[in-house]
Amino acid sequence: MSDAAKAKKKKGGSMKMILMLVIATLVGGAGAAGGLYAAGFFSHKTEGPKEDPNKPVLVLAGENAEEIAKVHGMGGGAGQGGGAAAAGHAPGKGIDLPTPANPAAYQATYFQLQTPFTSNMSDSDAFAQIAVAVSTYYDMRVIEAIKTHEMAIRSQILMLLAQQPEAMLATPQGKQQLQGKIRTAINDVLKQKTGYGGVDNVYFTNFVIQ
Repeated sequence: MSDAAKAKKKKGGSMKMILMLVIATLVGGAGAAGGLYAAGFFSHKTEGPKEDPNKPVLVLAGENAEEIAKVHGMGGGAGQGGGAAAAGHAPGKGIDLPTPANPAAYQATYFQLQTPFTSNMSDSDAFAQIAVAVSTYYDMRVIEAIKTHEMAIRSQILMLLAQQPEAMLATPQGKQQLQGKIRTAINDVLKQKTGYGGVDNVYFTNFVIQ
């Protein structure tokens, strides 16, 4: 074999070796990259749902519900734009704000709906007159929303009261059932108008059937 032929054969063998090394490197690199991806180095991190800044927050015992609401973005106090801020929440189906597992650790805020509710009974000529107060463990945005949407709330309570039979409201159990129904009705209005409920309980400060 001539020297030229030997040199050509050697060169071809060298190129083949280089090509095999390049392929091995690429395969190894792909495997390494796959391993890094599987380990999460190249994965795209997806953030969980962000907390709605308009959502009322729980008020710890000893804290001021109005100050907490201002810190979290409610503009002004009662009658100074706070209700408008509460009304600015995203409307829709809305969500319930849960009652805390340990209510004693939180500050309850009470609010009296000023004008009594009067309605005929569903099964007699008698009428009922009730005065209603509510409580919440959340900040003042819940109370301000009640003030802002009081007309819609009053309408729902009056329609609910008109559906009650006199015999039921004459019993303590019937009154307790009505309390629960009114609480649900108020929270439903708040969820529709502001996106959140927040009323923990309803109280009768006056109850007359005549």
